[in-house]
Amino acid sequence: MKFWSPCHFGVGLFVALTQIAVGAETDSPSSLSNHAVPVALEALVAEVVEHNPELDFYRAEVAAAKGERRTAATWMNPEATTSFGQKRVRNGGLSKEGVAWSVSVQQTIEWPGRLPLRKAIANHQIQLAELGFAQFKAALTTRTRTLAYNLFAAQEKAAAAQEVADRFRQLGEVLVQRDPAGLTPLLEMRIIEATELVLKRRSSMAAMATQAAMLELNQLRGVPWMQPLTIPSARLTFRAAPEPNALLAAVQTNNFELQMRRAELEQQGFQVSIAQKGKYPAFTVGPYFFQEEASDREQQIGLGVSLPLPLWNRSRGNVETATARQKQAATSFAVTQRDLERQVVEKALTYQTKLAEMAKWRPESVEEFRTAAELADRHYRLGAVPVATYVELQKQYLEAVEALLDTKREALEAGQEIQRLTGLDFDVITVTEGSK
Repeated sequence: MKFWSPCHFGVGLFVALTQIAVGAETDSPSSLSNHAVPVALEALVAEVVEHNPELDFYRAEVAAAKGERRTAATWMNPEATTSFGQKRVRNGGLSKEGVAWSVSVQQTIEWPGRLPLRKAIANHQIQLAELGFAQFKAALTTRTRTLAYNLFAAQEKAAAAQEVADRFRQLGEVLVQRDPAGLTPLLEMRIIEATELVLKRRSSMAAMATQAAMLELNQLRGVPWMQPLTIPSARLTFRAAPEPNALLAAVQTNNFELQMRRAELEQQGFQVSIAQKGKYPAFTVGPYFFQEEASDREQQIGLGVSLPLPLWNRSRGNVETATARQKQAATSFAVTQRDLERQVVEKALTYQTKLAEMAKWRPESVEEFRTAAELADRHYRLGAVPVATYVELQKQYLEAVEALLDTKREALEAGQEIQRLTGLDFDVITVTEGSK
């Protein structure tokens, strides 16, 4: 499945990010987000599912399959044949001329069973198109929710990095005004300057991640590339996944890809049956009328039948091809089934691990880290904290924020993959707006 053209998206992303980079000196990440419209996470998911332009492709695919079904259920058109000519009759020395003409209507009739088989194949084609549409919507929902959280996490990382970078910048401005007497103050100032450079890069990378997520979300929404967007603060509450046996059982009945492989296997079975019936040729039947006028008038009315002679079994190759395709479909179904089972077990283990990791967190951890970083800044200026402790506290604050956000993202991705693979909606997350 393809959400967009990689080339077009890559070019658009490059151009947009280049414009952002050019204006980085005048527009900070915070100033860029000031003009963004806040959209709640779940509201954004609903908007994308409703307005994504690529959905029209899958709707058209379903319509095309239904058109093929209508064609498969239609008999072949009857054929009308007519002939017109001149007839001459000679008897002794006399000859007479007249008109000879005929007309017939013939309808092709296939061997019983072929039409229902073609209908069954067309019905499975509709089923495949509808499954493809449903699979795309599920994948679109998963991708949108992941991108929305990535945007929120990047905003948080950029804000934290900018906060610490500003702290180092302000401290550096204060230290520059002092006369660094001795080697130690000079080295401390260089440490602070170097750390500030690293943090500025960290802030820029987070800002770029924010813009990349925003651009992709705008593409999925079908709105202009550079339309500002921000995700308001929200608290994610994760729910435990069902037992592995229940997940594996759900895969057999709910997974879109496995249903598609199953439908393809059934479809190939019908293809084998219709190929086997190919040795019984179709025939045409219909009334005809024939009339000659010369010395007298002669008329014929009857029923004509045309039947090809099956002297050579030309359907044998079709049967062999259809049988081979059926074996391929059976193999593809078995391989897909095993692969999906492995993915579900893997994602379930990942999800359980992330939930166990988050269960050990304290809700106030991030705020305590931020308070400790501010406290270290004040006391370093007073000379009560060494530079090593000060720098380490600032870095650990940022790393803690990133670790917490990344763990939630990984849990969200794993939980959504479980839902997509199994078709079970066990409410992976509950979003509470206005809190982190």
